[in-house]
Amino acid sequence: MTTLDDRKPSSHEPTLADVSGPSRLAEPDEAISAEELQLAARNHGIPLEALRYDVTPAGLHYLLIHYDIPELDPATHTLTIGGAVDRPLTVTLAELRERQRVTRQVTLECAGNGRALLHPRPVSQPWLVEAVGNAEWTGTPLAPLLREVGIDPDTVDVVFTGPDHGVERGVEQDYQRALPVADALREEVLLAYEMNGAPLLPQHGAPLRLIVPGWYGMAHVKWVHSVELRTEPFEGYQNAVAYRVRRDADDPGVPVTRIEPRALVRPPGFPDFMSRRRLLRPGPCLLEGRAWSGHAPVVAVEVTTDGGESWAPAELDRTDAGDFAWRRWRHEWVAAPGRYVLGARATDASGRTQPVEQQWNRGGFANNMVQRVEVVVPAE
Repeated sequence: MTTLDDRKPSSHEPTLADVSGPSRLAEPDEAISAEELQLAARNHGIPLEALRYDVTPAGLHYLLIHYDIPELDPATHTLTIGGAVDRPLTVTLAELRERQRVTRQVTLECAGNGRALLHPRPVSQPWLVEAVGNAEWTGTPLAPLLREVGIDPDTVDVVFTGPDHGVERGVEQDYQRALPVADALREEVLLAYEMNGAPLLPQHGAPLRLIVPGWYGMAHVKWVHSVELRTEPFEGYQNAVAYRVRRDADDPGVPVTRIEPRALVRPPGFPDFMSRRRLLRPGPCLLEGRAWSGHAPVVAVEVTTDGGESWAPAELDRTDAGDFAWRRWRHEWVAAPGRYVLGARATDASGRTQPVEQQWNRGGFANNMVQRVEVVVPAE
């Protein structure tokens, strides 16, 4: 097992490599490391019982912070828009609040959700299936601001920068992500300053963050202070290196973008403290959960109680929360004494369906294989 003490002091001049190692895969029998536990303590998932809420309370919403939470003053915070534009612009948070105000319900999911379930395991934030949440985000649309500054017709990427600063795989950086200009101009994209009707919390990007409906969480840059339009593709670390689906270290891969379809079961019954296996009384049981996709609206959910050997259709609730919010599903089940493995799989309007087996990649991204919920129904 790797520990933080494995990196011994040495006599040579220190470099970034002394604090930031290369990416790697865990050995077949390697336990979760102290470093991974440290990440897991900082970054939490949604408790699965909280799937009962249509809108996830801010304190239960999943959280991923790459570096540190920066110390920012809303009274002095500004957003600068520049680069390949005719009229660079700097606006204050107060000025953004005076612009068009929009509230959207949007499901956010971390691109690494499910990583710790892969074999071999990519060593990073060890997510199981809980890195998700569905909140109401309030802010002003980005597209009108971009049009106001006068976009160079040769612009290809829009780069968003936050002040959170750190080292990752030997690269010192501010957190930066880019969107293709066509995606940045989508009317759904927001510069958000409120979450669930209250000012953003520090850990969720206060005082200003980007919301990109349909995309994995790495695109929703927090604490954003700079927007730069570029006529050449952005080759920053988080675009060109980190968030790419690749088979091996030499594969250039393809970028992680939109959320793959997923359904989660709200675990029934009650849990064992350590294993989280569920104990359920015999008899009628309403299985329910949430389903979402960033490609297209979810149109069907199927449920299994035997680990994927058979499937039954679930009922999808009608919703007016919009195309980028999760949907509740329900399925009536009669639980007889025995052992069961519950799961659900979603299909969206684009024809994408969750796989039962893992879709492995070196970074552990976009792994939407079907969840497994172990349930024991004892005889009375």
